[in-house]
Amino acid sequence: MMESQQEPKVTIPPLIPLKYSNRVMLKTILECGDDEIGLFGKTVVVGGWVKSSKEVKREPVVAALKPPTAAEAFPPSPGPKELSCVEVVQSRIPFFKKFIRVFGVSSDSYPGVREKFESVPKPPPPPSKFFLQINDGSSISSLMVVIDSAIVPVSAGHVLPTGTCILAQGVLEKSSAHGKQTIELKVEKILHIGTVEPDTYPLSRKRLPLDSLRDYPHIRPRTTTVASMTRIRDTLDFAAHTFFHNHGFLHVQVPIITTIDSEGFNEKFQVTTSKKWGFGSGADADARHETVKAEQHIEARDKSKLGTGVKPEVKEDFFGRQSYLSVSGRLHLESYACALGNVYSFGPRFRAEKTGSIKQVAEMWVVEVEMAFSQLEDSMKCAEDCFKFLCKWILDHCPQDMKFVTKRIDKTIVHRLEYMISISYERISYREAVDILRKVTDKTFETKLRWGVPLTAEHLSYLADDHYKRPVIIYDYPKAVKPFYVRLNDDGKTVAAFDMVVPKMGTVITGSQSEERLDMLSARMKEFDLSRDQYEWYQDLRKHGTVKHSGFSLGFDLMVLLMTGLTDVRDVVPFPRTHGKANN
Repeated sequence: MMESQQEPKVTIPPLIPLKYSNRVMLKTILECGDDEIGLFGKTVVVGGWVKSSKEVKREPVVAALKPPTAAEAFPPSPGPKELSCVEVVQSRIPFFKKFIRVFGVSSDSYPGVREKFESVPKPPPPPSKFFLQINDGSSISSLMVVIDSAIVPVSAGHVLPTGTCILAQGVLEKSSAHGKQTIELKVEKILHIGTVEPDTYPLSRKRLPLDSLRDYPHIRPRTTTVASMTRIRDTLDFAAHTFFHNHGFLHVQVPIITTIDSEGFNEKFQVTTSKKWGFGSGADADARHETVKAEQHIEARDKSKLGTGVKPEVKEDFFGRQSYLSVSGRLHLESYACALGNVYSFGPRFRAEKTGSIKQVAEMWVVEVEMAFSQLEDSMKCAEDCFKFLCKWILDHCPQDMKFVTKRIDKTIVHRLEYMISISYERISYREAVDILRKVTDKTFETKLRWGVPLTAEHLSYLADDHYKRPVIIYDYPKAVKPFYVRLNDDGKTVAAFDMVVPKMGTVITGSQSEERLDMLSARMKEFDLSRDQYEWYQDLRKHGTVKHSGFSLGFDLMVLLMTGLTDVRDVVPFPRTHGKANN
């Protein structure tokens, strides 16, 4: 006896509306894979913005012709038919129009003639079908939404152009179009339409270049590229927190406003409530501007008398002393690492350098790490593990977006990330790096290389891209090119600092072991001409239970740049701030 064959069981994926907006995310419809057939016939509410639209007008239905019967072919002679007044007028309209044209009669000469013609009822326009591709930002793909004006009334002339916001209820059906999409929504009810002005909407034109989109940071998230980047950025954010939580780190929020110069090499943004900076306009503004210039000159003169290591307090200002937007939070993190062990922070850092670099803006987000009972080797190992974890997390959790990036932006991005996950990274000292670069004969560097000067982006690129062809960790830098708090090595010339350089990107992570010896730290502060009073709290950490500790800073925006294959950091920062430009 033959066993009866059972039909394959169809899995129906859950379509759970969002708790706070009572709609279904398009991602749950478009990315359900083979279970899509189980969605057919489901009634859902979806919302999104129109990516493209098409209107198809249907011709009036004409009855099919069939052979006439004898009665139809030879009907009895009908009697005279009575016509209504409206029908008589309609039958004479062509004659009246021709009469007016021939004799040059103006309708203005006979008031009411045009009105009577126009008052004759016109037949309703034929029904149309609207085919809309809508996207709500949850997926790289868009959903086809079909609106039949015969079923769902649409305002006359309402073409629903690109950029229109729509919220609709309908039934999911198998797509009638022959294309990549296999599912569409047949609309039963329109719940909301947010109109758009096509003439002024920036995205009415297709494929607006990224550099043009920077002028519209409030609109560009609706583009496929920026939306994909944003989802990757969000996933990378979650991955960073996941890595540190998995390894027992505590998240600590460090201040954005600070009174210390933690790096010593960067231009800083000064924070002030002083009204002298509000120049306004007109003659008064010019006068105030000249006053400020004079005050700055006096302040500079007084500062030279006091010595460059002492900065005069601004007692009338909000904080009573000079304050800045933070360049780095690692010094503040040290105080918590020296009490809680391993800690990290995640936030914006600010640099007022007027640079034209495509990899730096004034405000950039940074992941900063500090570990107690840890030395330089531990910090380098943690940085490498963190970097690999982030690369793998993106490949595992953003398959659709990475497919888009591979197709549209960088065909080798997935291969590069997989390669960097699977290999070990090269570690060389600063001295070894200089020796390698000095032996290069097939390339001329713009900056003359000698021991003791910083390695430029050109030098680092050669080491990672051309020489080793993999990420390189360079350590033991000359003490003059690193901050004052980095631990001095036994040779007295170098410090325990490192940079991680990645092919096609440059430096992504910088780290160091901090100086835990009070006498050494005090000597370094004197070399940098720093105020002892200003850093008294920092020195206290060496007086009371000092411990070896190390950490690093990871450029989060640069990691997003690496993952997306883009080249300009302004395209991966939601609202980039650069010299002379701070839109929105």
